[in-house]
Amino acid sequence: MKIVFLLHNAYAIGGTVRSTLNLAGALAARHEVEIVSVFRSEDRPVLEVNRKVRLVQLVDERRDAQTYDGENPLMARPSTVVPPAEVLAHRYTELTDERLRDFLDGTDADVVVATRPALVVFLARHGSRRYLRVGQEHLSYDNHVPDVRTAQNEAFRHLDAFVTVSAQDAADHRDRLPRLRTRITDIPNAAPRPKAELSDLQAPLVVAAGRLMPVKRYDLLIEAFAKVVAVRPEWRLRIYGQGPERATLRAAVDAHRLNDHVFLMGPHPRMETEWAKASVAAVSSDWESFGMTILEAMHAGVPVVATDCPHGPGEIITDGSDGLLVPRGDADAFAAGLLKLIEDPDQRRLMGEAARESVQRFAPRRIADQYERLFAELREARTSTATKVTRRVRRALGALLPQSSRPLEAPPATPPAAPQPEDASPRALRPKGRCTTDSSGGVRIAVNASGVSGESLTLVLRHRHGDDETRVPLERPKTTKSPWTANLSHRQVTLAEGRWDLHVERAEDGARRRLKAGLVEQRGLLTARPTPSTPGGAFAWWIPYATKDGYLALRTFRRPAHVEATALRTGTGSLTVEGTLHGAELGEGAVLLGVSRDGRPYDFETPATPTGERTFRAGITSLPRPTDADKPLWDLFLRPAAAGEPVRVGRILGDIVDRKATDKHPSTTLATSSGPPTEARFFFTITNDVAISAT
Repeated sequence: MKIVFLLHNAYAIGGTVRSTLNLAGALAARHEVEIVSVFRSEDRPVLEVNRKVRLVQLVDERRDAQTYDGENPLMARPSTVVPPAEVLAHRYTELTDERLRDFLDGTDADVVVATRPALVVFLARHGSRRYLRVGQEHLSYDNHVPDVRTAQNEAFRHLDAFVTVSAQDAADHRDRLPRLRTRITDIPNAAPRPKAELSDLQAPLVVAAGRLMPVKRYDLLIEAFAKVVAVRPEWRLRIYGQGPERATLRAAVDAHRLNDHVFLMGPHPRMETEWAKASVAAVSSDWESFGMTILEAMHAGVPVVATDCPHGPGEIITDGSDGLLVPRGDADAFAAGLLKLIEDPDQRRLMGEAARESVQRFAPRRIADQYERLFAELREARTSTATKVTRRVRRALGALLPQSSRPLEAPPATPPAAPQPEDASPRALRPKGRCTTDSSGGVRIAVNASGVSGESLTLVLRHRHGDDETRVPLERPKTTKSPWTANLSHRQVTLAEGRWDLHVERAEDGARRRLKAGLVEQRGLLTARPTPSTPGGAFAWWIPYATKDGYLALRTFRRPAHVEATALRTGTGSLTVEGTLHGAELGEGAVLLGVSRDGRPYDFETPATPTGERTFRAGITSLPRPTDADKPLWDLFLRPAAAGEPVRVGRILGDIVDRKATDKHPSTTLATSSGPPTEARFFFTITNDVAISAT
């Protein structure tokens, strides 16, 4: 059977994209599967596409591509098919109309599945009875604007079936459309077992993920987390995703003074590695059509605290067994649910184990089976009575024939042997590797055997802004399918500060290729502690990451000593720094220094009060007089003793590669040595160090 899925943009990140790719990959095990992406916005999909699934585009939005469609005059004319009220209607034009019509007219598919209202309407109007026409609902009946709801309802009668992702939503559709003859049923989304490591539930971290939309109620989650921090200040919240609510949520974080506790992380293409870092997952929505993030967290063994909203959470979570359901819209109840799991590690572990078991009912193979049964039933319903009778007679006669009389199927033809290359030269290197981190901050690299060849391979780390190279032998695998591996330890490998690109080099011919990134697992860095002594006695920290173009790299920090900023607090008329000193002793006369980028006359210092053997607190209530610069800047250092060398203050521990994007702080009014007061705030430099800016 050939099955086609119509997607708005398979090259983007989103719940519909993720769930469609999961289902397509599972169906591809037994069928020919094609994903038709109306738009192509990137060179390659952000999310992983099963290699058996064919991906085609209709309209290319990449300006630098030879197939760019932006100059086509039809792109300036709005679609005549897509409902104007559809949230993405502005993207659809007469060109998309033309390309979709041509595709639906010419496809040899047995089934075409449309995944959003615009495409459901198009399939109903321009699809053919040559194939089954199936619509999917990835929202819910009540969560479309009236014009879109009406257009989709009118389209239903031209479909063979319409599939919702929750039983309650299917019932809502049937209740609202009692005379509709089209079959309405529910099949949940599929979530594959992650390839990443499971969570160890050790890091004091709550994770939420989804588009930053009002319905997700991340504002309520932030309010609830403020109550959590009041009791358990060591815990942090990360919210992954992008969307129009980002500025509003940033303002909420500032208003609650949670800048060291709540982080807006932006989108992430491989959330499985991020769920593995969490100890609790949070879903605060007013409604969910299903809840893909719930399944993903459960797969990682992370218990979920979710609002008991329509329609998904209550159909996935068994309250008190594999997660917690709390009333929607109630910040106090949500905070209580979070604290219940935060303060009881044993319950957290038991619920995480139960979650891993219960989520198996959403395995892609099981969900694919449900779709296969639906398609078979729909095809059977189209078959005439005469044809059905003929089939039954043939089956009955076949059962009566002796085994020897039944026609034998021809044995499958033996495929010809693949031609052998005339020369024995090694094949081209196409290395791809995953990496994990450990409790000491070390990094383990595993290079897939399928992408390399040769008798001896070396991992070459090359400094991005210099000629420095470090070479580490890759350990030969014990089996042909096992990866080549290398362990990078702080005690054995010295890397200068900066960014390092990773390559694989073959000894036989010197061939070298840059290492593509598979899974980059940083979970170990959340609970790792810096090694007390490294070669040369320096403080060192490494963070592996995938570059924007998909290669594996290391961000490295190496300093004689370091001050880790553990808290940066913004108060009324004050800025406060709390930190931990590494690689030096905290003594008498310690001060926090502000080194002006405008020159020494504008430097300042303030006492650093010890709060422990290596910890301190320092408050800033005034700054030197404003300079002529538009934005005066001061880099922060700690002079640990009266005669000590200044040590840079930064935030480099943990797993975050670039702090500028995630660690944001509001401004406050500070006095100046002369003249009017100034607005000042903390910010992070490109080297993850702490500075102060003023306006």
